Amino acid sequence: MLQPGQPKFRRRKADRPDEIVAAALEVFSERGFAAARLDDIAARAGVSKGAIYLYFATKEDIFRAVVEQAVAPNLEGLQAMATLAPSFTELARFFAANVSRTLADSPVGGVARMVIAEAGNFPELARIWHDRLVAPALAAMTAAIAAGQARGELRPGDPRQYAVSMIAPLLLGVLWRETFVPVGAEPFDIPALAEQHIETLLRGMRLEQTA
Repeated sequence: MLQPGQPKFRRRKADRPDEIVAAALEVFSERGFAAARLDDIAARAGVSKGAIYLYFATKEDIFRAVVEQAVAPNLEGLQAMATLAPSFTELARFFAANVSRTLADSPVGGVARMVIAEAGNFPELARIWHDRLVAPALAAMTAAIAAGQARGELRPGDPRQYAVSMIAPLLLGVLWRETFVPVGAEPFDIPALAEQHIETLLRGMRLEQTA
């Protein structure tokens, strides 16, 4: 039975790290790394600044947790699909639909822009982003393209360069949205951009022009 003055709801301590990470994702996306203050993250998470230090020693540690817990899981489906898809065409269309939706509907794109913009002053951010996200995703897609070539499904060519050509328009679309749309530029529909690009790319990569 509640005693007078006792709160009706008591947040579980186990939930607090997740709340801090979710708040940090939004703050980093909106303000960048240098300008993001722990006070901002704490306020967004609904905790005290001191509570943050119970779980994270530095702002870099918070960023690492953002990558591990809020961003990397979005790539797990792509990596699994890269090994299970019966054809590269199916994988490429899965990539276009799912990755573009994540970039369009979450603050992840803003964090990607932050990493690019601030890597010169904070190279550790770029290292974490590359090692945990870029390198595994690029390796999975490169291997899938090489497998498609070995099956006779795709044209010869450097698989890694093909993989980069798949990703590049999505990155440009995100940077456009984060950099130019706020100053009045017309936005791109990122999922539509991804779908059109992948269909065009497939027509050039496939040996058999099938659906």
